[in-house]
Amino acid sequence: MNEAGIYTVSQVSLYLKSLLLNDTLLKDLYVIGEISNFKLHKPSGHMYFTLKDNESLIRCVFFRRGNKDLKFAPFEGMKVIARGNLSLYERSGYYQLYIEELRPEGIGTLFLAYEQLKEKLQKEGLFAEENKKPLPVIPRCVGLVTSSSGAAVKDFLTTLRRRFPCLRVIICSTAVQGREAPPQIIEALKKLDKIEDIDIIVLTRGGGSLEELWSFNDEELARTIFKMETPVVSAVGHEIDFTIADFVADKRASTPTAAAEIIVPEKKDLLKHLGMQEYRLKNRLKSQLKEKNMNLENLSRAAALYYTREKINYGNQRTDEIWQRLVRNLFYSLKLKGSGLNNLGEKLQALSPLKIMGRGYTFVLNNKDLLVGSVGTLKEKEIVKVVFHDGEADCEVKRIQKKELFDH
Repeated sequence: MNEAGIYTVSQVSLYLKSLLLNDTLLKDLYVIGEISNFKLHKPSGHMYFTLKDNESLIRCVFFRRGNKDLKFAPFEGMKVIARGNLSLYERSGYYQLYIEELRPEGIGTLFLAYEQLKEKLQKEGLFAEENKKPLPVIPRCVGLVTSSSGAAVKDFLTTLRRRFPCLRVIICSTAVQGREAPPQIIEALKKLDKIEDIDIIVLTRGGGSLEELWSFNDEELARTIFKMETPVVSAVGHEIDFTIADFVADKRASTPTAAAEIIVPEKKDLLKHLGMQEYRLKNRLKSQLKEKNMNLENLSRAAALYYTREKINYGNQRTDEIWQRLVRNLFYSLKLKGSGLNNLGEKLQALSPLKIMGRGYTFVLNNKDLLVGSVGTLKEKEIVKVVFHDGEADCEVKRIQKKELFDH
């Protein structure tokens, strides 16, 4: 400061800043208030807002190096408790609180972050039932993501072997608590999702506090589960514990033991079910076979009647055809025979003695009706019969005269 007592603005600001910085109370100060005029500067990631109550307000700055691990998203009107140091920003002349830690007032920070992430993912449809993949009835192989040293894996495997001992299990051991857990779990899920034999993946760990289960409320983990090709069962904590992984998984199991009961049927129950199915199938096949046999018999009888009737109809038609052909052949044969008889009749008539006799010729029969071929067989006064072409006459031989036969 100069001797005349006149100070520059910068000098005053620096003096006030030194006073603030040297005050032990203001070096680690807790302030409760309501957030107002909240602004997130996206390029830098710094947060600027005002904390206020009914009478006053304080400007606040929360740099990215401190807010990058914040579990919740501050919003307008939210009541918070801020811890930081009070100092002066010389350029504007305002004093402001440089925040190192921020938490909700009246509610746990983790719980608020959990509720905010849950609401966000629900609005995006990551919990929707229509996006859930169905679980296989009997998986060939199960992928298990858990800590190999935890009680969860023992409970799960014990129940699984008791219910379905022949099932194959591939275990990917990961951390299930702490900062390193989410990236390890994500890597294990992606690795198992690429194995074709695995039909289902179980993500599990034992119970614990909200902080201990916080790895399963990771947003990137939730999105990885949602994008999985293989169905995922989440069995994190106890029955009362719910994590974001539970909501986005295709199926939630209350405990690791319950997960084993969900993914496979008990062997004896399965055998009983198969026995019942076999019994029903046999009865159904018997019923169908009986019905088919009856239908076949009915068809056989109908076919026999049909083909017998067809044969009779065919025989009748064939008989008619043969009869018509026989009549035609007989008529033709009779016609030929009649023509032949006419020819023979004409020939016989041409050679008939009656025809010759019609021209004036006769023949003589003796009293014994024998043909008289020579006068030497006749006697005088013998009665003979002279036959004409139109009748006969009895005559008496008066005289017999023989002719002399000469050789030529």
